[in-house]
Amino acid sequence: MKQRQRKKLSRHLFEGILRGDAMRVRTVLRSGADPERSDSEGTLPLYEASVNGRTEIVRLLLDAGASPDAESSGIGAEGTPLCAAACWGHTETVRELLAHGADPGLREDHGAGRSPLEWASGGPHPETAALLIAAGAAPRTAAG
Repeated sequence: MKQRQRKKLSRHLFEGILRGDAMRVRTVLRSGADPERSDSEGTLPLYEASVNGRTEIVRLLLDAGASPDAESSGIGAEGTPLCAAACWGHTETVRELLAHGADPGLREDHGAGRSPLEWASGGPHPETAALLIAAGAAPRTAAG
């Protein structure tokens, strides 16, 4: 596939995500859009869908091969999909990411940042925090 076509598909993918249009996202993915291709600022599609709580789109991206733990580097969109969803209390999106293997203990900033549980607890989003704890996330201890 030519570079121009890949860019066009990627643009359409992000448009579908931002609009919450799962049908469009499905169509663009079937047309060959790369679920792990970032936009021009470095934002990953799965991060964008997760931060906006678009659970159905998150599922489509994961089923198409997006890595549940890939860290986005977009301006204002840095971090992991699980941290993004937990920060805003998108519990069903968190559940979907965990079901697809997202690591509940993975910290942002390549291990130096906040965990999904810290984001959920600081939200405060107790239902999301409880889900993360049930999945194995551990609160940071005074020593850690």
